[in-house]
Amino acid sequence: MNLLTLQNPLLTTYLVAASIMVLKAASMSWLTVLRMMQVKGGYRSPEDLKKTPLNPSPSPEQLQPNEAVERVRRIHMNDLENVPFFLAAGFLFILTEPSLLLARVLLYGYVATRLLHFVAYFTARTHDTRAALWTPGSLIILFMAGRTLVIALGH
Repeated sequence: MNLLTLQNPLLTTYLVAASIMVLKAASMSWLTVLRMMQVKGGYRSPEDLKKTPLNPSPSPEQLQPNEAVERVRRIHMNDLENVPFFLAAGFLFILTEPSLLLARVLLYGYVATRLLHFVAYFTARTHDTRAALWTPGSLIILFMAGRTLVIALGH
C-alpha cells in the first residue's frame, strides 16, 4: 500500500491529529487578540496607543502586561515549543508503518494531553498539574522519534 494516500489509515490518523494540533496552536493568536479586546490592554507596541475605532480611549496603561493576555501568550509559546516536534516525529513515525492501534494511541494520546494541558494552563492550575499533562505528550514524541531512528538504522 502507498503510505501517502488517504486510503492509508495510518496517514489519516496522523492527518487528523496533526490538523487538530495546528488548529489549536494557530487559534491561540485569535485568543490573544480576544483577550486584549476584552481587557482593552496587554498591548506590546507603542503604536497601539494611537486613537483608532478599536481603541477610542488609548492610555499608557494599555502597554502594561495584563495577566489574562500574558497567560494566553504563554500557552501559545508552549505550543510553539512543542507542537512542531509532534508534527515532525508523528509524520516520520507513520512512515515506519507501526500498527494502527499503536499509532492511534500515540497520536491521539498526544492530542488529548495537549488539550488537557491547555485547559490546565488556561484555568491557572499548578505547575505540577501542567507538568503531569505535559510529560506524557513529551514522552510520546521521544518514543516516536526514538522508534523511528531505531527502525531507520536497522535498514
